[in-house]
Amino acid sequence: MASRNTQRARRLRRQSTDAERTLWRLLRNRQLGGHKFRRQSPIGSYIVDFFCLERKLVIEIDGGKHQLRAQADQERTQWLEERGYRVIRFWNNQVLAEPEAVQEAILAALE
Repeated sequence: MASRNTQRARRLRRQSTDAERTLWRLLRNRQLGGHKFRRQSPIGSYIVDFFCLERKLVIEIDGGKHQLRAQADQERTQWLEERGYRVIRFWNNQVLAEPEAVQEAILAALE
């Protein structure tokens, strides 16, 4: 039986935001520099929006609610960084308005 986090991750994949769907179209199928990405995937007790396991890069897409949870996001980022992950964040509107710039920033973080 799947864990609670795995079930939640599956639900989040089905309920992706417009920004998450836009970014996933740019990352899936090794389109970005040949790197494999996963989406809405559990790492420890957290579910990250996207991550590249081989580069230990986590990508978070933040909407308006994240302004209210800055402390929780900071703790989550610290926990991930303590385990060797690098976390980069983009706002929803960045992904939707400037997908190429976001893609370039991710590619630079992978190199």
